[in-house]
Amino acid sequence: MSAATSLLGPASPDAGLYAEVTRLARQTPDLLDDMIVLYSAVGLALFAAVMVAAWWLARGAGDATMARALAAPVVVVAVYGVNTMLKGAVHEIRPCRAIPGSFTLEKCPSAGDWSFPSNHAAIAFAAAAALWAVNRWLGAAGTVAAVLMAASRVWVGVHYPHDVAVGAIVGLALAAPLTVAVGKASPIVRRARGGRLRFLLSARPPTAGASQGRSSLEHT
Repeated sequence: MSAATSLLGPASPDAGLYAEVTRLARQTPDLLDDMIVLYSAVGLALFAAVMVAAWWLARGAGDATMARALAAPVVVVAVYGVNTMLKGAVHEIRPCRAIPGSFTLEKCPSAGDWSFPSNHAAIAFAAAAALWAVNRWLGAAGTVAAVLMAASRVWVGVHYPHDVAVGAIVGLALAAPLTVAVGKASPIVRRARGGRLRFLLSARPPTAGASQGRSSLEHT
């Protein structure tokens, strides 16, 4: 048993908080619980939709902004990969398996589906960080959605609070610098906006200089 697993079960530092949250979930009206379960299960799809919206808005923004919008899904996938490796290294058992009599609103994940850090939280906060670099309103909405996602994973009984807290830190710590760095790819976006992909990358008509440049190339 690793050092990390010694913190599992009733001895986990926030097992009491986990128990209080799930006790509250047990006493909450079914309609609200059902809404939280649904969001916990499929809410990550909302982040994908918002990233599509970020790309659409970035068509009218600068080259660096478009570069970050295009890179947002890649950044999120990279964060997911790193977080999954952390889960595999730590091997923390889910609270719904480690604590006898745990109340859950959804089926407890199978043994071997580790708990720490939370992938849902890491993905959600990585997406929020990426969205902030594209549009502050989308970033704010993404942050609220990420907090709700993290809370929902404890509410439904499949994560300790520290799982989602560290997942959020991993998501932010990795996604923020990656997204900023991607802005340096703006020259690539600038060139692409002057070519065949401009309708995907820009809401603005091509400049006269760009049009003349393409015309010259076509006649050489």
